[in-house]
Amino acid sequence: MVAPNGARRGRRDHPAIPITIAQIVTDARACFAAGAGGIHAHVRGSAGEHTLDAGLYRELMQELAVVVPNMLVQITTEAVGRYSPEAQMALVQELVPAHVSIAMREISAGQGGRTLARFFAWATEAGVSIQHILYTPDEVRRFETLVARGVVPTYGLELLFVLGQYGSDRDSQPQDLVAYREECQGAIAQAGWAVCAFGKQETACLRAAVEHGGKARIGFENNLFNADGRLATSNAERVRELVSALSAEAAS
Repeated sequence: MVAPNGARRGRRDHPAIPITIAQIVTDARACFAAGAGGIHAHVRGSAGEHTLDAGLYRELMQELAVVVPNMLVQITTEAVGRYSPEAQMALVQELVPAHVSIAMREISAGQGGRTLARFFAWATEAGVSIQHILYTPDEVRRFETLVARGVVPTYGLELLFVLGQYGSDRDSQPQDLVAYREECQGAIAQAGWAVCAFGKQETACLRAAVEHGGKARIGFENNLFNADGRLATSNAERVRELVSALSAEAAS
């Protein structure tokens, strides 16, 4: 999966970060051709700001369905300090997307277990596949508790482990994954999982994820550089580097 823009970076950070719907669709097509099977999609408002505008998401999803019909499209509910859990849930309920990512630390803020359980049960019934974003190994442990209590259904359980964080001076390292996997007990030990990684070790971290049975999310949302330290020219270049590395390992 490619994450081409995220919620924070703009064209001042890199001239190839897609902001408009037309730019995102063009980027998605190039990344799909490079080997990305899906896109983690953020939309931006008229000033380039992160938004959870349902109309913009609907437009993007429709355009992607025409240009890259075989590409999985996952929208985000990321709050970025601007949106409440109620607004995040309302977006999903209005769009009923096939795939969505939700950060547990955001959606659960101030929410009772019953409210969350009703939302997640509705999503399962509606066929919405949720990828639960977990930012630390401690969050994995807390998430396991929610699953054990029945707040989060076990059906189709998918997780995303985030290695590192935006703006950190420390690059993520492949060994950072170990602590996440060690916390996966009970039902979540059988869940599907993926990794995204901040910093210049992104490719190495994602290779480690795939080697251990996970999936990979790559792109300018998390890192702008290739493994050799050079600034990448595009999201598609980042995808090609990872695909090439994984293909070489499979062949060896």
